[in-house]
Amino acid sequence: MTPVLWHVVRAYGLSSAAAEDAVQTTWLTLVRKQDSIDSPDAVMSWLLTTVRREAWRLSRVDRRAVTIEDIEARLPLANSAEDEAARRIESSQLWRAVRGLDDRCQRLLRVVAFSARPNYGMVALDLDMPIGSIGPTRRRCLTKLRSALGEGDAAE
Repeated sequence: MTPVLWHVVRAYGLSSAAAEDAVQTTWLTLVRKQDSIDSPDAVMSWLLTTVRREAWRLSRVDRRAVTIEDIEARLPLANSAEDEAARRIESSQLWRAVRGLDDRCQRLLRVVAFSARPNYGMVALDLDMPIGSIGPTRRRCLTKLRSALGEGDAAE
């Protein structure tokens, strides 16, 4: 009968632990109340009724029980205050270093940084430079930016 009881209990959507509890409680209740059972033919029906009632009771308890994992899963993803402060400091340092570059480098790096696939033809027109020099100029500008950021770390 245990496989049948398991099948009935699992239909209530209980966790494995709760299902084990329901089946075990049903068998224990049968042992405790065996003297009150008059007809051996009714035992199977009695077990099914008892396991259904236990599964229903446990399903109500399961729905009310809220775990830490449930709460964490419902919380919005957010950085800690420390992570956010560190991000702002890094961002501030970065933009300070960008402002220290010449105008051409600032404009080129902004276009490259904020465009997923910059149109080099438009960049060349906007910055009044040949298309073939955009890559090397960008590399030089990034080298200057890295240098400025490195000097900023040493000064602080």
